[in-house]
Amino acid sequence: MTRHEADNASRPILGGRFTFPGTQLAVQRMGYGAMQLAGPGVWGPPRDPDAAVAVLREAVAAGVNHIDTSDFYGPHVTNQIIRQALHPYPEGLVIVTKVGARRPPDRSWKHAASPEELTAAVHDNLRNLGLDAIDIVNYRAMGAVHGPKEGSIAEQVTALAELQRAGLIRHIGLSNVTPTQLTEAQTIAEIVCVQNNYNLAHRDDDAFIDDLARSGIAYVPFFPLGGFTPLQSSTLSSVADRLGVTSMQVALAWLLHRAPNILLIPGTSSLAHLRENLAAAELGLSLQVLEELNGISASTMTATH
Repeated sequence: MTRHEADNASRPILGGRFTFPGTQLAVQRMGYGAMQLAGPGVWGPPRDPDAAVAVLREAVAAGVNHIDTSDFYGPHVTNQIIRQALHPYPEGLVIVTKVGARRPPDRSWKHAASPEELTAAVHDNLRNLGLDAIDIVNYRAMGAVHGPKEGSIAEQVTALAELQRAGLIRHIGLSNVTPTQLTEAQTIAEIVCVQNNYNLAHRDDDAFIDDLARSGIAYVPFFPLGGFTPLQSSTLSSVADRLGVTSMQVALAWLLHRAPNILLIPGTSSLAHLRENLAAAELGLSLQVLEELNGISASTMTATH
C-alpha cells in the first residue's frame, strides 16, 4: 500500500465514494460548497478571513475531497481564499468550478456566456486558484430564477470542449439545465455531472436524477437545504427530534439516501455548521423514516427567513 492509499484508507468515508464517469476522479459523496466564504451577498471579503481559511482546512482534514466554487463568488474572493488555505493542493482533492455569469460593480448576477467570456472566466479561475488545469468546469445556464429554461447550449459547451482540448479543463459538467440540454451537450462532449436546484421540498428533477443514475452521471443539488429559504416542516422537525439531530442533518442524509449518484456540497462559513454537515453523512435513515420524508412536498413546507 502506498502512503497516499494508506492516508485515504485512514480517512472516514463521508457518505461513501463516487467516481465521475470516464474519469479517475473519486470523491467522497459529502463535499463542500465554497459560496458562503465570500462576504454578505456573495460579495467582497468575508467578515472573518481567518475563519474562512479554518473551515476549508478542517473540511479537507476531515476527509472532504470535493470542493465546489466559482470565480464569480466574490468575485475572485472565494477562489483566492481556497488557494490561501489549501495550496499546494493535497493529492486527490477535486476542485469543481462554474462559468457563465459575472458580477458587475452593482453586485448583480449577469449572464456571461459568449465563447470569449467563458474563456476569460476559465482563465480567471485558473489564476485565482493557482492551477494549470481545472478538474471539472460546469457551464451554468442562466434560465429562470434558480431553475432551467429550454434553449440551445451548444455554443457554450463547444467553447468548453475547445478549452478541454487545450488542456485547461479536464472534464465538463452542466448546471441549471434540462434533460434536453444535457442530451444536446452530450453530442459535443462527455458530461460528468449535472448541478441543479433540488432538495426535500423542490423535487422537479426526480425523474432526471434517476436517468442520470442509470448513466453513472453525478447529480449535485445546489440549495440542498433550501438556499435563501431554509427548509422547515413539522415532519422534518419530528424526524430530527426522534433521531436527536438537526433538521438540516436529516435533509442532507435524505439526499444521500435518495440516489447513489447524488453528491452534496453544503456550504458554510462556520466550523460548527461544517461539523454538523459532515456528521450528516454518517446518519442512517430507516425505511419508515424515508417514507415519512418522501411525503414532504413544497406544499407542506414553510419557508423561514
